[in-house]
Amino acid sequence: MMFTTLPIPFSGSITRFVATNSCSFVPPLPPRLHPPLRGNHRPPGSPSTLFLFRRSILARSSRSLCCTENSSSSTLQQYSYMESSKESQEYNSNLYPHIEPYSTGFLKVSDIHTLYWEQSGNPNGHPVVFLHGGPGAGTSASNRRFFDPDFYRIILFDQRGAGKSTPHACLEENTTWDLVDDIEKLREHLEIPEWQVFGGSWGSTLALAYSQSHPDKVTGIILRGIFLLRKKELDWFYEGGAAAIFPDAWEPFRDFIPENERDNFIFAYNKRLNSDDIDVQISAAKIWTAWELMTAHLMQNEENIKRGEDDNFSLASHAFARIENHYFVNKGFLPSSSQLLDNVDKIRHIKTVIVQGRYDVCCPMMSAWDLHKAWPEAEFKVIPDAGHSANEPGIAAALVATNEKFKSLLRPGAA
Repeated sequence: MMFTTLPIPFSGSITRFVATNSCSFVPPLPPRLHPPLRGNHRPPGSPSTLFLFRRSILARSSRSLCCTENSSSSTLQQYSYMESSKESQEYNSNLYPHIEPYSTGFLKVSDIHTLYWEQSGNPNGHPVVFLHGGPGAGTSASNRRFFDPDFYRIILFDQRGAGKSTPHACLEENTTWDLVDDIEKLREHLEIPEWQVFGGSWGSTLALAYSQSHPDKVTGIILRGIFLLRKKELDWFYEGGAAAIFPDAWEPFRDFIPENERDNFIFAYNKRLNSDDIDVQISAAKIWTAWELMTAHLMQNEENIKRGEDDNFSLASHAFARIENHYFVNKGFLPSSSQLLDNVDKIRHIKTVIVQGRYDVCCPMMSAWDLHKAWPEAEFKVIPDAGHSANEPGIAAALVATNEKFKSLLRPGAA
């Protein structure tokens, strides 16, 4: 979930990320970023606690927690990033400057749908595909800024019905598995043998589904704001759970629906988002989108909230709300609620980093924790002073630094 085509309010700083035995990448077998440590094996001198947390002494905007499992102990510890450590490595955490695509195009993926795609950065660089949120949010220019344009070949595309893809807000032939197939069609169209996958919120859902379907095409995975599309996650955000934290934002969302239909808000909004009256669709879409905009940050972002009230914003929110609700009514088109957790074995060998805001209300940390428990080989970074948005300073810093870390492993001769 989450509407991502929003400006990034971020003032970055160089963040010192430290490679330690407990939270480190294994030297790669180029060009892939695996295999990770398995079982009880760990480097000499590494701790033997089950969950190893240490408190960061980074700047406020880029603090993070790092967690790994190394034994059967249940001790929870804090970890300090010590600048004096001989093993420390400094990674840039600043968002990169705005850049323009060097190529754009449209790819017809079915009799109905045509996708917008673009490439920026280095045409000969390491390919990375950015999977946007929603479903239905579309991409924005700011999404390119997480990647070093001198190193990465950055591929963005708008999923079916979203952004510049056509038909706008179309729900027909629009399922998770259609999108998985689209990603493969785009990879083949661009003649890319394999690529790094980067996705947040719904993008993390799609990244998992795609990677589990095509693990041989994935060199590494970066996930943010984990969303597994389970009933308890949808109930939390759309059926009143998150209202306990944001009652002021919840009331307009609730009050748009008559009292006799409030037993299931997702279905009630589905009725209105598919109304024959386009004005009803637009009104429902703006309220649906406003609820997410008002809950996406640890500290409410007034600029984004006001933008959601702008009539010029209604076209984007229309696609976002209709497509997102369509997926939620259909339970993500997943065979079971545990589909993505059940198939972790298919991607267990791929180097992966999970970045999660501690106070994420849209995609609460329980999902990231469940994924971490099922996949302890993946590095798990918890940002203690962040909510959901990728634009939160600490999350943005961690995402950029993680891409930098992957980059250092992909360079020829990296140790």
